[in-house]
Amino acid sequence: MATTRPAYLTLLESGELFQRVRKAHEHLASCDVCPLRCGVNRLTGELGICQTGVLAQVSSYGPHPGEERPLSGWRGSGTIFFARCNLRCVFCQNADISQLSAGREVNAGELAELMLDLQKRGCHNINLVSPSHVIPQILAAIEIAAGKGLELPIVYNTGGYDSLEMLALLEGVIDIYMPDMKYADPDLAFKYSRVKDYPRINQAAVLEMQRQVGDLQIDERGLAWRGLLVRHLVLPEGLAGSEAIFKFLAEKVSKNVYLNIMAQYRPAFKVRGLPGSYPELNRTIHPGEYQAAINAAKKLGLTRLD
Repeated sequence: MATTRPAYLTLLESGELFQRVRKAHEHLASCDVCPLRCGVNRLTGELGICQTGVLAQVSSYGPHPGEERPLSGWRGSGTIFFARCNLRCVFCQNADISQLSAGREVNAGELAELMLDLQKRGCHNINLVSPSHVIPQILAAIEIAAGKGLELPIVYNTGGYDSLEMLALLEGVIDIYMPDMKYADPDLAFKYSRVKDYPRINQAAVLEMQRQVGDLQIDERGLAWRGLLVRHLVLPEGLAGSEAIFKFLAEKVSKNVYLNIMAQYRPAFKVRGLPGSYPELNRTIHPGEYQAAINAAKKLGLTRLD
């Protein structure tokens, strides 16, 4: 059996994890934690686009049975949902968490206790949902939790708009990266998620994640313990640019990439009930649109499809 010891324990023992915490904390003074680079001083209470200050905000946490099979297993993935998000998707299905809810502020010690509680409850991993804007806070909590006995793999569950500088600080800390790849067209990314240059930033982040952890590794129990897992949500009218994204994965990342092609798009948030706002998004996808995405992935040689 291959070793499944979480990578962050080695950094804890060497003292490097403490150094990562210190370096990440410095980025809050003129915030460039994510590619939005708001430049606000979060240490003094200034708020940027994510509306999150020096403390992370947690909306909810608990075992989640509905993640990908290698994550949920039979006891659930230990999800921690962070409030706010650095993307502002007009169709967000969790807008009450990502854009409208302030959540509950927690310090590093409290966040560490949530991680340890999820471990006590038998979860297979710690799944950090929408973490891109609170990486310094997460690192501080992992250091504390690891010192108190945390030994589960850490899942970085992100919308895919991530800073390479922050990802460098996460190397050897994160065991499983799970980014979205939402768009192939930067103009559509700005129109629907209000961020600039999404494809370039997203692709660079995914390449860095793959460099750090490689293809998804699954043990004999069917549980993932290290590697990259990519999510892609199929949008109506081909607006996500699915085939172009799959081509990038096949040619630049790995044909062995674990890819979840998701069919659950539905009109929500600013799309739902507002005729004329985004008519192209104001419907669910047709079965043929989803099948076309699956066919495109297989044609490009991608076979690890969830």
